Amino acid sequence: MRQKLPFNEILILLMNDITDPALREAVKEINSELKQGKDSEKVFTKQSAVFGKFTANMLGLASKSGNMTEIYESTAKFLERNAQFKRNLKSALIMPLVTLFILFLAVLFYVAYIFPATAEMFEKFKIELPPMTKATLAFSRWMMANIIPLSIVIIAPIVLFARFIATERGKFLMDKTIIKVPVVGPLLHKTAIEIYCRVFYALYSGSGENIDVIRMAAEACGNKYMEHQIKTIAIPMMLEKGKGLTEAFNATGVFTATAISRFSSGAETGTVKNTAIQLAEYYEKETTYKMANAIEAIQLAVSMVIMLVLTALTLVSSETATIKPKAPGTIITYVLTYFGLN
Repeated sequence: MRQKLPFNEILILLMNDITDPALREAVKEINSELKQGKDSEKVFTKQSAVFGKFTANMLGLASKSGNMTEIYESTAKFLERNAQFKRNLKSALIMPLVTLFILFLAVLFYVAYIFPATAEMFEKFKIELPPMTKATLAFSRWMMANIIPLSIVIIAPIVLFARFIATERGKFLMDKTIIKVPVVGPLLHKTAIEIYCRVFYALYSGSGENIDVIRMAAEACGNKYMEHQIKTIAIPMMLEKGKGLTEAFNATGVFTATAISRFSSGAETGTVKNTAIQLAEYYEKETTYKMANAIEAIQLAVSMVIMLVLTALTLVSSETATIKPKAPGTIITYVLTYFGLN
């Protein structure tokens, strides 16, 4: 676009390079319908299933705007940062939880099945067990005796939680809570503000209605709680009470003091659009480095937990290895009996 190539030629170049069949077919159909003179916004919106609703709307608006290249670049940057946001969320919160859960299952398997096979061998011949071995064996027996209630207690909350956060109410409460999580929460919050500002910047000159710009940016920010606050507090304040942008944003409680201060300065000087992109770039730099450090710290903490658990299992196993029978040959006799050789 910056080289001023005809748009249909750009689409043909894209079709030649796209490997995904669905996306290639969508671009081909867009090119064909635009040649027929159909409305560009409707043409792109029609491909929402392939591009995503927001991206299709953005590309449709770009075709009618005077800053088509800028909107395409802003959309690409939005998609990149949104994908980064999801990767950060997965790395910082989801993967550590999955790792710890798998470790928990592995420890249960060891305690419930592997360890008792060794410990009971000594107990059968009335060999006195050391404290840790004795306690672990007692815990194993208690756990196996209550396996069904314990399974319900462990699995049911996980299943219910997973089903709940898949609902609209669950997503709302999850996004509301996640920004309050220490260390990671503020970074995810600022990333959502950054994405909001990028979309706001891209649409501010691409569509005439500020309210539509605010609404679409809220839907794109990736945080349901932030979206809800903007739609139910900021927009009604501006429409019904005639409040300014800064005052309405401040009332939502989802924008940082820095963001409110910058939007206030932008409103006073008439540079709201530039303020939005400046704020987005500022938060991008801040969150990129701090999020990388936070993820490293979380991964280190998970590694420490794994090390402590493995150390505990090693200590119990080592203690078992130090058990000595009271009478010589007892262990050999049991082993022969165990394998049917005696």
